[in-house]
Amino acid sequence: MELLGNLAIGWFLGFVFGVGCSLVVLYAIYQGGYRKAISDSLLNPPPERYQQLHGKLRRKQEPSDNK
Repeated sequence: MELLGNLAIGWFLGFVFGVGCSLVVLYAIYQGGYRKAISDSLLNPPPERYQQLHGKLRRKQEPSDNK
């Protein structure tokens, strides 16, 4: 009977806290940065900071004309 109690405690600490903590971290990331970035991208006109970063990304992705 003692083994069953130890297994229950181990399962609870490992699975419930492990999965629960990882879900909390993912939710915090979503609430903080990702949701704000999506809302900024949908504004009309986009904020100045968004336009600067978007332009910087486009310049990096353009192929260079040096042949």
